[in-house]
Amino acid sequence: MPRLRTLYEIRVRFPQTFDTAADRRSALRSLTGLWLDILEHFPAMDPFIRTFEAWQEEILNYCEARQTSGPVAGINNKARVIIKRAYGLKSAESLWSRLILDLNRGRDVVRHTIGQIQELVASFRAIFLPACT
Repeated sequence: MPRLRTLYEIRVRFPQTFDTAADRRSALRSLTGLWLDILEHFPAMDPFIRTFEAWQEEILNYCEARQTSGPVAGINNKARVIIKRAYGLKSAESLWSRLILDLNRGRDVVRHTIGQIQELVASFRAIFLPACT
């Protein structure tokens, strides 16, 4: 159980570093201490630390402006899901429309006002009502 507690404490320290670091130097200093603790207790985590080293510049950029690419990654993921769901969707315009609708931006795709849609529905009713029994 002590190893599990140690792992949990390391997991908690990781996001705290990014939440509290004033700049990239202090973040790097905190992360270096964290990496040393990880390697001491969990040497198998070395590939994780090597991944950080490979992307260190980009990761530490967060400490400068506190901005992430999370929203862009989310939009890209939605686009991939739409493409997988759309079986044979070939039109870029159609893909764009579906993406906007999935992002709750329907008003950017729908070009008719509510009044115009209501008029359209009323005309459909007038046409089809006699056929309904």
